[in-house]
Amino acid sequence: MNSIRVNILGKAYPLRVEPGEEQAMQEIADYVDERFKLFKRELSTQPEQTIMVLACLSIAEELFAQRRSNNQAADHNTSSVEHDPHLDEISTRLQKILGDINKEI
Repeated sequence: MNSIRVNILGKAYPLRVEPGEEQAMQEIADYVDERFKLFKRELSTQPEQTIMVLACLSIAEELFAQRRSNNQAADHNTSSVEHDPHLDEISTRLQKILGDINKEI
């Protein structure tokens, strides 16, 4: 495992990732950070933890919508879309980031 540091809402978080996955994890962390910043701008009066939870729910909603879309397409044989293991990987990485963030709070 390799160690990297990602920044989310101005705070650095150490993460351990598989070799060769550093860039992908950084991109995921950047996406999460942008979503947190968006929610922070929109909900400026809310506590940071509330903002983070709402942003995470929004990201999870996107993931679940994509999974439903993929499943419906596969069920209706309208395309050759199958279960995308990449979505599972993203979900696992997001859960790790959230776990690391919760440890810091």
